[in-house]
Amino acid sequence: MIDSQVPAFWAGLGLPGLADVHTHFLPPRMERRVWAHFDEGSPLIGRAWPIRYRDSAEARVKTLQNLGVRVFSALAYAHRPDMADSLNAWTLDFASRTPGCLRSATFFPEPSAPAYTAAALSRGAEIFKLHLQVGAFDPRDPQLDEVWGILEDAGAPIVVHAGSGPVAHGFTGPGPIGDVLARHPGLAVVIAHAGAPEYSGFLDLAERFERVRLDTTMAFTDFFEEMAPFPPALRPRLRDLGLAGKVLLGSDFPTIPYPYAHQLESLQRLNLGDDWLKAVCWSNANNLFGTTPHG
Repeated sequence: MIDSQVPAFWAGLGLPGLADVHTHFLPPRMERRVWAHFDEGSPLIGRAWPIRYRDSAEARVKTLQNLGVRVFSALAYAHRPDMADSLNAWTLDFASRTPGCLRSATFFPEPSAPAYTAAALSRGAEIFKLHLQVGAFDPRDPQLDEVWGILEDAGAPIVVHAGSGPVAHGFTGPGPIGDVLARHPGLAVVIAHAGAPEYSGFLDLAERFERVRLDTTMAFTDFFEEMAPFPPALRPRLRDLGLAGKVLLGSDFPTIPYPYAHQLESLQRLNLGDDWLKAVCWSNANNLFGTTPHG
């Protein structure tokens, strides 16, 4: 499949488009630094990772529109103190002027986190992002206890990079975030990358906790299968979770080394059925966020 065929893919399933909960739009200075890490082969990346879609933010929004991505996110994540609040200001403003973009926010373990998390929610934040690998912080940090409680009460989904892929670092794996969920079982956590490479442990969490979901970001693609193949024996569990509303389409656009279409092609070749594809590519996110977040 190539990008020009993506509209035929979702139209063939009878869908009005795609809902991708894991895309990135960042402040320009931060974006340049992130892309440089990929170009330089940061140790946290672990391999060559050419970025496919190196366009302006406006051009990338247009690319998503042309693909038929009706709902997407502007996920940014703080990797040190005193940056989350300003990131939230940027991503929330970006969403306010970008139809279809979920209002995105982040947080970090620091004394001000409860206040700026509550402020982001008051500004309409619909989705949050944490990156435990890059941030290298423990989600069980006492400074986050109040934040988890705020988000649990609000029901706001938090996309968490909790898996140890592509390189284990920090407080990754199902254990740390699992401990948070044991204390806050109502949290709406979305495990990024389907939890690669600890797929089974994160499937366990999605099966155990009512509001835990997985996203498909880069999982099942040739690129990830080389590093962390998804065990075929887990496919029935993945199918059941998808049909239960617990698997969401994610791509990592624009920071991917292959065409956007390959993510969809990779889902298709799992052979989990059209009903599963419909749920993952549209219905599950639609039920969680609505098809047009704010216009």
